Amino acid sequence: MSDDIAVGIDLGTSYSCVAAVQDGAPQVIPNEWGELTHASVVSFLPEGTVLVGNNAKKNIITNAENTVYSAKRLIGRFFFSDEVKKAQAVMPYKIVEGPNNSVRVEVGGRVLAVPEISALVLKEMKAVAETALGREVKKAVVTCPAYFNDNQRQATRDAARIAGLQVLRIINEPTAAALAYGFGKDINQRICVYDLGGGTFDVSILEIGKDVFEVLSTAGDTYLGGDDFDDRIMGWLAQGFLEAHQLDLRQNKFCLQMLKEAGEKAKIDVGRDGVAQIHVPAICQTAEGEVLELRQTLAADQFNRMVMDLVQRTFKVCDEALQSARLTAADIDAVILVGGPTRLPVIRQSVQHYFQKEPMTGVDPDQVVALGASIQAAALLDEAAATTGAASYLLDVTPLSLRVGTVGGFTERIIDKNTPIPIEKSKTFTTSRDGQERVKIRVYQGESNRADGCELLGEFEFSGFRIAFRGEVQIQVTFEIDPNGIVHVSATDLETGQRASTTISLSSGLSEGDLQTAIDKNAEIELAGHQAA
Repeated sequence: MSDDIAVGIDLGTSYSCVAAVQDGAPQVIPNEWGELTHASVVSFLPEGTVLVGNNAKKNIITNAENTVYSAKRLIGRFFFSDEVKKAQAVMPYKIVEGPNNSVRVEVGGRVLAVPEISALVLKEMKAVAETALGREVKKAVVTCPAYFNDNQRQATRDAARIAGLQVLRIINEPTAAALAYGFGKDINQRICVYDLGGGTFDVSILEIGKDVFEVLSTAGDTYLGGDDFDDRIMGWLAQGFLEAHQLDLRQNKFCLQMLKEAGEKAKIDVGRDGVAQIHVPAICQTAEGEVLELRQTLAADQFNRMVMDLVQRTFKVCDEALQSARLTAADIDAVILVGGPTRLPVIRQSVQHYFQKEPMTGVDPDQVVALGASIQAAALLDEAAATTGAASYLLDVTPLSLRVGTVGGFTERIIDKNTPIPIEKSKTFTTSRDGQERVKIRVYQGESNRADGCELLGEFEFSGFRIAFRGEVQIQVTFEIDPNGIVHVSATDLETGQRASTTISLSSGLSEGDLQTAIDKNAEIELAGHQAA
C-alpha cells in the first residue's frame, strides 16, 4: 500500500476538525493535548508568531484587535455586502476593502485577505495531522457549507492552497455528514442532514443506497448560525445593563467581547443545565471610577423565546429543500444533526416536531463532517479506496441556479439549482447591436431574473468574431460545474469556432500573483505552541 495519505478537514466558522481513515475506519485526529476540535481563531502575537486554535480563542478579549474569529462568514464575499457591514459593526479587528471590492483584515501590522486567515487554520489542521501521523500531509478533502456560492468555494480552495494543501475535492458539509452516517452500513434510506454551524445553516436531502450517496436537494442560509444565538443573549444582557446603569456596553468593543464570551457560555450552560448563571466581573467602570459587574440568570424557557424566530428560519430552509426534492417530511427515514448548536434542546425538540421523528443519536455533531470528509479523501486515493471500502459514488448537486446577464439588467438561467454535478450545459446568444466588436459575458448565481438580485461571480470579454448586423453573430456560452461545485465558462463563435474560456474567479480577490505571494508569506509564518512533525 502507498504511504500517500489524504485527510478530511471540516473548516468551520467556530471550530475546525481533521480526520483520516486509519485501519479501514475514519478517525478524528487529536492534537498533542488530546483536543479533537479546534477553535477557528487566529491570534497575531507581538513577537510576530501566530497562535491558532483553542489557545488563540483565549486572546479574543485580551488581544481583541489582533485576534480574528468567524472569518468564514467573510470568505468569498464582496466588501459592499450586507454581511460584511454587519461584521464590521461587531468585530474588534479591522475589516478593510481590498482590490476588486474584496475583503481584507488589518491585524498585527499586516493586511491579509480572508483566505490567508483561513489558510492559517488549515495549516494548523495540517500540523495536527502530521504530528499525530508522523508523516507529511499534502492532500485533503475540505468541506464547505452546501449553500456556499462559487466565490466562497473558490476562496476556500485558495485558502487550502495557501496552506500547502492539494485539494482533492471541496465537498458540502451535509454530504460529508451523510457519508459518515452511512459508512459501512448496508442501508437504503432517504435522510435529511440538518446542519446548524457557528455561522451557516444548510439542509440536504440525500438518498443512500448501497455504495451510492445521491444528493436530491440542498438549501441554506449562509448567515444564520450559533453566533446569532449568542448575539441574542448579548443584546439581552446589554439592554438589561443599560436599564440598570445607563451604560451601553455595546459602545465599547472590549466590553462587547466580554459580552460575546458570556453569551456563548450562557448558551452552552442553558442547553446543558436548563439554566445559566451569568457573571462577568469588572465588565466596565463608571465615569466616577466605580467598577461594575454583570450578573444575570437565564432560564431555558426565556432563552427559547429569545431565539425561536431563528429556529423557525431553519424550517423555512427545510421547506425549500423538501419542495425541491418533491418530498414531504413524512418521506424522510432519518434526520442527522450536524453542528454544535444542534445540541441545544430547543433545536432537537423543534426538529423532532417538524419531522415527526426523533433525530439520530450516536452521531457526534462536532466530528461527523470531518469524518465524512476523510472517507471521501480515502475514496479519492485509488489504492486506499480499494482497501478501505470507502464510499464508491457521491452524487452532489449545485445549490444555486447559474445565470448569464442579458440586456436591460436581466439574467437568463442556464443551469437550475439542485442540478446534479458535474454538469456541462450550453446556450446560444446573439449580438445585441449592429457592428458589435465584443461582448461582455457576465455570470451570476441566484434565483432572481434581475441581475441586482443575484451574486455576480465574474465577467469576461469575448471578441474577434465577424462584425455584422445585430443578431447575425451567434455565440455559444457553455457552463461547466466541476465536482467541487466550481464554475468554468467558455464562449464560442459558432461561425468560426473561435473560443475563449475562463474560470470565474473574482472570488477572494486573489490573482495568481497574489496567491503565490500569499503562499510565500504563509510559509514564513510560525505557528506558536505547536510541535513539528
